[in-house]
Amino acid sequence: MSQPVFTHTHEQLQQFADDVLRHAKRLGASDAAVDVSEGGGLSVGVRKGKVETIEQNQDKGASVTVYLGQKRGNASTSDFSPAALQAAVEAAYNIARFTADDPCAGLPDADKLEMQPMDLQLCYPWLLPTEAAIDIALRCETASFATDRRISNSDGANVYTQQSHFVSANTRGFIGGYPYSRHSISVAPIAGKGAKMQRDSWYSSQRDPAKLSAPEAIGRYAAERALSRLNARRLSTRNCPVLFEAPLAIGLLGAFVQAISGGALYRKSSFLLDSLGQQIFPAHVRIAEDPHLIGAVGSAPFDDEGVKTVKRDVVANGIVQGYFLSSYSARQLGMQTTGNAGGSHNLFLTSSLTKKADNFERMLKKLDTGLLVTGLMGQGVNYVTGDYSRGASGFWVEQGEIQYPVEEITIAGNLKDMFQQIVAIGTDTVTRGTKETGSILIENMTIAGS
Repeated sequence: MSQPVFTHTHEQLQQFADDVLRHAKRLGASDAAVDVSEGGGLSVGVRKGKVETIEQNQDKGASVTVYLGQKRGNASTSDFSPAALQAAVEAAYNIARFTADDPCAGLPDADKLEMQPMDLQLCYPWLLPTEAAIDIALRCETASFATDRRISNSDGANVYTQQSHFVSANTRGFIGGYPYSRHSISVAPIAGKGAKMQRDSWYSSQRDPAKLSAPEAIGRYAAERALSRLNARRLSTRNCPVLFEAPLAIGLLGAFVQAISGGALYRKSSFLLDSLGQQIFPAHVRIAEDPHLIGAVGSAPFDDEGVKTVKRDVVANGIVQGYFLSSYSARQLGMQTTGNAGGSHNLFLTSSLTKKADNFERMLKKLDTGLLVTGLMGQGVNYVTGDYSRGASGFWVEQGEIQYPVEEITIAGNLKDMFQQIVAIGTDTVTRGTKETGSILIENMTIAGS
């Protein structure tokens, strides 16, 4: 790993954090927490062979939380001067003075904090010159146009690179931080002409730029996806099995995470209330969380509060083993934090029924006759009831073979039923953010069409 270029050293960020906590204590705070960070990056966009955008960013900031008993105040600043940091502490202190008591407010218990954070190697700087970033974006888009003469237009290609570092600390002895990076290449070609045009996209995102897909491969695959959607038809209304392509299956995993996250649970705005210990999925389904994978996007030695992260099964044999809780939401529920302040870490949705041969083609055979969904539109998910209804596009499949593309349909069901009706999970895995799964076959859903 090459070293990123930051304006401040890690030691300087630690000193800023220490100065903030000391000042909070001098003012009379019972507790305090601070996050100090800085980072920089580059984003380049091209369209139809011409540069459209070049954006460089250099950001820094400090966020201060002050507690007066169970009163809480927060303030932030982008100025690291001693006067500005002290002013932020004083602003947070004054906010806390006039805030009502919250019995669930407060820092995590000291025994939950990660006092010896491991190095998970999360920073792989990509210090691209602007000209090199433009070249990569152009290569990606050019490859999509070269795939087929029916690629008639483009919404552009983008190259993004970011590297940052931070320090978090609180008055219970926790201090930790590390550098991290995130890079991506994306493209969105358009196939066809006039009213029959079809758009699709693809991207590759990694912490380590050496693991990004080749820009030409991204461009060709995105073009092939757009081309495959040409001459799409509508379906008549029916009930049938539905296979969610892996990138969309990630969304089903995301819906489950949202439903068993602390905020939704203590507000009683989830269709999975009191699901701990309940059979929500078939017995062959497992959801594992591993925050400690070297170099992974969802890895972290501690959460946003400094609580140590742990490897665990969230779902085993289809039964919910744990929620996603911060210290605050855990107190609201009378439980313990799970180290998920800030969200889930690396999640893997798998099935004990999955065999090595269960690639995408094999999943089509398992679908037999039904709908393959490759595109979703709208936000038709009711997390209170679990009702699911979204505009969709994809392909009609018969006897395990794709017959023709389809569009202007709606797929509907209830997430509780959909989770219970997971028949198979493929080995055609993709990772999007902190989540990974293969394609997911649902036994039966309603298709609303013509």
